[in-house]
Amino acid sequence: MGNLLEGKRALVTSVQMYMGEPIAKVLEEEGAEVISSDADLTTPNAAKELIDNAGPIDILVANLAESSWWEALVQNIDDAEWDRYFNEIVHPLMRVVRAVSPQMIERKAGKIIAITSAAPLRGIPKASGYCAARGAQNAFVRSAGIELARNNIQFNAIAQNYVENITYYPPEMLADTELVKRMVKVIPAKRLGKGEETGHLAAFLASDKSDFIVGQIIPFAGGWVTST
Repeated sequence: MGNLLEGKRALVTSVQMYMGEPIAKVLEEEGAEVISSDADLTTPNAAKELIDNAGPIDILVANLAESSWWEALVQNIDDAEWDRYFNEIVHPLMRVVRAVSPQMIERKAGKIIAITSAAPLRGIPKASGYCAARGAQNAFVRSAGIELARNNIQFNAIAQNYVENITYYPPEMLADTELVKRMVKVIPAKRLGKGEETGHLAAFLASDKSDFIVGQIIPFAGGWVTST
C-alpha cells in the first residue's frame, strides 16, 4: 500500500470499460478513497447527478469509451455513428468536468485526468470518427486545463494506445499471437502496455507531485506517437 493519495477522494467513471478497473485499483493502493461508477453518462443531466451524489471529490478520472467500434472510409461516414461517438465520449467529458469544477474552484484545489487516446495524434485510416471524437476530447483538455489552472486545478489527459484493456485490447484479442506480433512491429517499445502502468501514471497526475503539469495531452503508447 502506498500513501501518494492518502486522504483523497477519487471518482472513476465508466469503471467497467476501458481503463476504469486498473486505474481504480492503483488509486486505492495509493491510499485514495475511490468511488467506482458505472453510471451511463450519455444523458444531459447524468454527469451532474453523479457528481452531486458523490459529494466532495479531490480527483476525477474521466474514463470514457464508446459502446461499439465503428470503421468507415471517409466517403462512407454514417451520421448516426459519428454522432454516437461524440454523444458517448465527448459530451460526457465536458459535462462531468463542468459538474465537478465548481467545488474544486471553491476549494482552489483539484485534479482531473481524462483517459483519451493517442489515435488523433497520428491518425488511423478508417477511424476518422474515433480520431475526431478523441481529438475533441484532447482539445477540450488543453483549453479547459489552462483555464482551470488559475484555481490550482490540474486537468490533463493520458492519450494512450496499445495498452491492454477490456474495451480495445481485451484478453481474447491478445490471445491471437499473430495479431500481437503485427501490433508489436509498430510499437517502438516492442510490447503492449499494461493496465497498471496507466494506473500509476494516473496516480502521479492525481497527486501533489504533478502540480505544475497543466492542460497536457500526455502520449502513452510506447513511442508509437513519435515513430515514423
